[in-house]
Amino acid sequence: MTTPKQHWNSIFSTKEDPELGWYEKDASQMLTFLGLIPRKEIDTVFLPGAGTSVLVDELLAKGHEIILNDISDEALHQLKNRIGSNADKLVWLHHDISKPLPNRVPKVDIWIDRAVLHFLLDEKDITQYFFNLHSTIRSGGYVLLAEFSTTAPSKCAGLKLHRYTIEEMTNRMGSEFTLIKHEEYTYINPFGDPRPYIYALYKKDIC
Repeated sequence: MTTPKQHWNSIFSTKEDPELGWYEKDASQMLTFLGLIPRKEIDTVFLPGAGTSVLVDELLAKGHEIILNDISDEALHQLKNRIGSNADKLVWLHHDISKPLPNRVPKVDIWIDRAVLHFLLDEKDITQYFFNLHSTIRSGGYVLLAEFSTTAPSKCAGLKLHRYTIEEMTNRMGSEFTLIKHEEYTYINPFGDPRPYIYALYKKDIC
């Protein structure tokens, strides 16, 4: 039986970025939401599933400190090669986000997830994801989630999905997070197919 790591390594090793159904050549929708977050002199961003996203380049250009995680070491290898000399400025983590994060992962100011959470189907995996999120975000920090909505296809990359409403997403975030903004956004993938997403920005209460 193919493991999740093997599944994603196979995809990233056999396809170019424009052949990936989730590929975006620009990150403008994500950047619009990130523009709502007040900047600190230094802030740390965590991506639970970095893939080969161009968002990483945008975050680097804006001076963020970045922790990149992915279940696919092939994706991380390709991303390192693309970033080049700037790769040494980042923290690289090869981990399944549905499992407890290593103790060495520091607290972060912003958690950004585009199309990772919706691949988790088992309730225990979803629960662990949110435990990781809750325990990693600093007081007053922000979380930006972008997942398939309930009107989106039920599968992506050959895998079944758990599609979200804003109500379920907010309920899973819990009472210590306040919803700042949400939006239904239809992304047109590289093959011209519409993919309805829910984008939601949350702030963790200051305690």
